[in-house]
Amino acid sequence: MAATLSPPRILPSGDAAITVEFSRNIDDAANQRVLALDRVLADEQVAGVTETVPTYRSLLVHYDPVAIDFDTLGAKLAAMAQRPVPALTKTRRWRIPVNYGGEHGIDLEDVAGTLNTTPDEIVGRHVAGDYRVAMIGFTPGWSYLSGLEKSLHMPRRQNPRLLTPAGTVSVGGVQAGVQCLAGPSGWHLLGRTPVRTYQLHRNPIFLLEPGDRITFSAIDAKTFAEQDRAAEAGEIIAEQIAS
Repeated sequence: MAATLSPPRILPSGDAAITVEFSRNIDDAANQRVLALDRVLADEQVAGVTETVPTYRSLLVHYDPVAIDFDTLGAKLAAMAQRPVPALTKTRRWRIPVNYGGEHGIDLEDVAGTLNTTPDEIVGRHVAGDYRVAMIGFTPGWSYLSGLEKSLHMPRRQNPRLLTPAGTVSVGGVQAGVQCLAGPSGWHLLGRTPVRTYQLHRNPIFLLEPGDRITFSAIDAKTFAEQDRAAEAGEIIAEQIAS
């Protein structure tokens, strides 16, 4: 019921953006409200709104202050945010291949040791998970996933790495992630995928969207190398499966 939903915080973000904050913590229910409001704004085309950026717990709404003022837009967004979250009628589901361990997953054994289990068990738990893309951020195509099993929760590294490989599949805190471009990371590297979640000269440029569902499958090093070459040429390696 709409009446049971807690009202979001409406916060100014500079002179041409509003943050609609549903929670101060990583929260799956809050994220669903973020994505629901994002869909409403896309469907209803509010005059003056120029862009929206969904995150785990808030929606950043860019607007033209000449076309609409902060108070008017803030009131509209607050009212929209109180609507019941509708069930999605269709969700995209992807199966993403991963080569776990070895040079592609240099933290797998350490994660297994910290969690008092084996690398094979860690892979089994990770592959068995059903994940949802909560947001895209940090670098192009970096996909933050909710749904990580509690037995795989790991504090982030005390000393982040300055460079981790493109395609890294990792865990950090209560989250899982798919990293598209090489970059710094304080997460634990379990493996790598040949899938490019972002590829500038491909259609689509961004493969995953917030709200998509993700599962992983294990592949060997030979298959990774073959699929990596195909992905570099623009092929979409991820398999879209029936929802």
